[in-house]
Amino acid sequence: MFTLSDQALNADNLKAQVINDRSGGFVSFEGWVRNHNHNKSVQQLDYQAHDKLATKVGNEILDEAREQFAINEAVCSHRVGLLKVGDMAIWVGVSADHREAAFAACQYILNQTKARVPIWKNEHYSDGETGWVEANL
Repeated sequence: MFTLSDQALNADNLKAQVINDRSGGFVSFEGWVRNHNHNKSVQQLDYQAHDKLATKVGNEILDEAREQFAINEAVCSHRVGLLKVGDMAIWVGVSADHREAAFAACQYILNQTKARVPIWKNEHYSDGETGWVEANL
């Protein structure tokens, strides 16, 4: 399931959606707000999304991962709204019978989400400026 959240992401709750007795491997990725980008000091981020379309495309990406990789479960959740340095912006989790599939699917989901899901990032810098940022894969 792909979700957007205006609240802090809870990795334990998200992980609980992915774990099952069939799986021998679990891989997760947490993306956090860092304090810099392109030699500028970042104070916070403002993520904005087209909710309905983002959810549709995000779930399509998860379906693609299920078709391409031998995985059992996959979840991706992305924050929207204002985030401070250190906040978790994205969480991806994948379980599979074997670790190789879990690793590959997790990377695929993360990269495709950054490239295709309509979520926009506006960085707020310590000098008072702001700037929209393209997805970096």
